[in-house]
Amino acid sequence: MVAAQQPSAKSTVAGLANIRQRIDAIDDQILTLLQERINIAKEIGLLKAKGNKAKWDPLRERQIFERLKANNRDFPEQPLISIFHEIISTCRLSQKQVDVGYLGPEATFSHLAGVKYFGHGATYRPFETIEDIFIEVEKGRIHYGMVPVENSIEGSVTSTLDAFMMHRVRICGEENLEITQNLVNQSGELDDIRLVVSHSQPLAQCRQWLRKNLPNVPQETVFSTGVAAQMAAKDKSVAAIASSLAIKTYHLQAVVQGIEDYSGNTTRFLLIGQHSPSRSGKDKTSLLLGLLDRPGALNETLAILAKRGINLTRIESRPVKSEPGKYLFFIDMLDHIEDDHIREGCEELRQTCSYFEWLGSYPRG
Repeated sequence: MVAAQQPSAKSTVAGLANIRQRIDAIDDQILTLLQERINIAKEIGLLKAKGNKAKWDPLRERQIFERLKANNRDFPEQPLISIFHEIISTCRLSQKQVDVGYLGPEATFSHLAGVKYFGHGATYRPFETIEDIFIEVEKGRIHYGMVPVENSIEGSVTSTLDAFMMHRVRICGEENLEITQNLVNQSGELDDIRLVVSHSQPLAQCRQWLRKNLPNVPQETVFSTGVAAQMAAKDKSVAAIASSLAIKTYHLQAVVQGIEDYSGNTTRFLLIGQHSPSRSGKDKTSLLLGLLDRPGALNETLAILAKRGINLTRIESRPVKSEPGKYLFFIDMLDHIEDDHIREGCEELRQTCSYFEWLGSYPRG
């Protein structure tokens, strides 16, 4: 019996070289097609501009993703969607560059949510407060703002809800970001920590871990996780609770990763602008309502929606700062204002509520 011959080192190298040449050829084809795609996108942008049509068509984008998933056979689905999300976003932004405001400085979770939504082709601008973002969008000095609205552990971000009550903007989209809280400092050593800093939400999300592992170390609340990371980069005794992007951005080291108290920690972000997009077929609508001062007013409001089969996903009240004892209600519901049952329900609410504002209709995250 003759033993099978093993391939020689020379033939192995030759085989690898051949395969790499094939990969290079495929990469060149991909690059050529990407260049062709972005040029076609620019042509579409010119046609839309002549017809005074919106640059962003959520329904068309959703149809592209559904077609790609249906036709995909061997490529992992989530990476495929991520790749095409970046391609589609870049091509869309080639039609019109956009500025996106976020709670800064660089490498906050708001920044990460913006990049996840728009890709790397947009221009990102940091702001010190959430209200600053609302003001800049309202005045038209930036196109969009990415703001946190609720966390799966700690609930609502009240500063965002309050800003909706004071500024006239529209919700254009939403992004759900899985949050991993990292304890970071200069050395990566727990013993060097004399102060822990972060935004109030991350501190609250990690309170049990901090109580158990750093019981005698004081905590300080700052404007954002980015500010916290900056402080840690300047002072070796300071540790920040921050994002993984902050580790790279500010040249820090992870002391412990994933210190949030509960798994499945997710923050919902809203994209705000001046105009909501057209329907995508898989949308949400958000309202801000004031109720008449009489018994059963909330029940009457909910009944208007229930009789049309409208599915509510969230309802929350916030006090009106200038009028003690008065509240406004934030309501999120499935489907778009262009859908008949939503439009009809909103028209009736407009007639029966003491205050009615349509905050926007937008693709679901």
